[in-house]
Amino acid sequence: MPMTLKPIVDVASGLGIAQDSIETYGRYMAKVPLNSEAFRNKRRGKLILVTGMTPTPAGEGKTTTVIGLAQGLNRLGKNVSLAIREPSLGPCFGVKGGATGGGKSKVEPSDKINLIFTGDFPAVSAAHNLLSAVINNHMYYKNSLKIDQKDIFFPRTIDMNDRSLRSIAVGVGGKDDGTLAMDRFVITPASEIMAILGLSKSYPDMKEKLGKIMVARDTSGNPVYASQLKVHGAMAALLTDALKPNLVQTTEGVPAFIHTGPFGNIAHGTSSIVADDLALKTSDYVVTESGFATDLGAEKFLDLVSRVGSLGVSMVVIVGTIRAIKHHGGAKDVKVEDIPALKTGSLNLIRHVEIIRSFGIEPLVALNRFPTDTEKEIDTILQLLKTERINCALSEVYEKGGEGGINLANEVLKNIRPEPYKLKYAYELEDPIKTKIEKVAKRIYGANEVIYGKQAMKDLKFIEKAGLTELPICMAKTQNSISDDATILNVPKNFSVTVGSIGISSGAGFLVPFMGNIMTMPGLPRIPNAEGVDITESGEIVGLF
Repeated sequence: MPMTLKPIVDVASGLGIAQDSIETYGRYMAKVPLNSEAFRNKRRGKLILVTGMTPTPAGEGKTTTVIGLAQGLNRLGKNVSLAIREPSLGPCFGVKGGATGGGKSKVEPSDKINLIFTGDFPAVSAAHNLLSAVINNHMYYKNSLKIDQKDIFFPRTIDMNDRSLRSIAVGVGGKDDGTLAMDRFVITPASEIMAILGLSKSYPDMKEKLGKIMVARDTSGNPVYASQLKVHGAMAALLTDALKPNLVQTTEGVPAFIHTGPFGNIAHGTSSIVADDLALKTSDYVVTESGFATDLGAEKFLDLVSRVGSLGVSMVVIVGTIRAIKHHGGAKDVKVEDIPALKTGSLNLIRHVEIIRSFGIEPLVALNRFPTDTEKEIDTILQLLKTERINCALSEVYEKGGEGGINLANEVLKNIRPEPYKLKYAYELEDPIKTKIEKVAKRIYGANEVIYGKQAMKDLKFIEKAGLTELPICMAKTQNSISDDATILNVPKNFSVTVGSIGISSGAGFLVPFMGNIMTMPGLPRIPNAEGVDITESGEIVGLF
């Protein structure tokens, strides 16, 4: 951790947040209570949404770009902050490693943020598992709500990649150990409690949402809600501190709000509404991110989160890299110059620009430069984008920090709207559920048709019976392809997508169509990143990146 970090009270003061209005967690981290004077500010800054092209195993540096762009704007004298998600322990110990940026564009203290941070994830897990325990306890004590043991669909959760928990048996002991039943775990970022935390605007709003969680059906096929189990108040109590946004800083002292951590492929994939709102009320420019690419996190931010939080977007930045473009062009080695693969793979980046344009927004491409990029490759992609009338700026924020983000920041300032865009949503809330799904599948993914499995058709009938048809949708699909097939790279053509089932997140306020082979509990790789994480004799954490 850099020795030049400012005390967090000074970071807060720079935003106009008084020292006695924050709750410090050591010298460099704090929470901002919801009753802080800063929340009552009327001013609203301009929101810059950062998204990306279809991800590749090497990573494109989206979070690093968010941080570097904010630092570039700061170097240009702008009053700026950023709002991003909290890292999950699953990726930290699995494949990706830490999620706090990299090089000279990081949020600090990165080791604390990447691990337990201020305890938000454990609070979400505790609240979630309390509800799971109460459901089983209710079944044990006579089951007055007549919950159908085979129709409980609220799972358990843990913030860890553990494939063995995808399907489990509970109550395998004696009679006093509960009823024998099948159960399952989801990773904490996929928990409906995490979604509720990210989409709540106040304590009463959060408690109401928690009460609306549909946990099961009774023996007559009617929904059973958390409020009927009288546990939503206790769940809200566990989440009291977790709803407060976290304040830290970048390597160059730019204020950073880091709050909630839903994944972009199986959840809505953005930072919290309260964090975004606080940032917009204390800064002239706010840089935020959405999970994965435009077809996932950005679509959900624009179609779902912006509606719930009344968040206007003044600029969208799409992060791309030459090595990712070559990957989608079929290159055998993305570190070697390959102009044909670059030209072929550029279609993926261009498709993501078209997706953002479909919302009525003209995006800016941030070409995140890597040492293996050649001048010929850079010139080629810049010319290709120019031909398509796509604005682009080179970014070198990993190596140079804010200095390497000045070019990108200048382009953002040149193209940003004085007022938020009037969005052309992919669907209307009044549309039938099938229509919503098909509009996203066809307009965003480019699919020819949507196929519904037997379970999905059953789910549709129940959703209609429960009166939930006007909820927005939160698509769950692979992040590795614009389609629902992870093996199809670049821009898929002449394909269909399959909806296997439709989950109900009635508390969070959306429906989840599950497409393709998507899992809510990841597994660890053969050699997990955890093997490289350690501490020194002085207690310094190493190996997270």
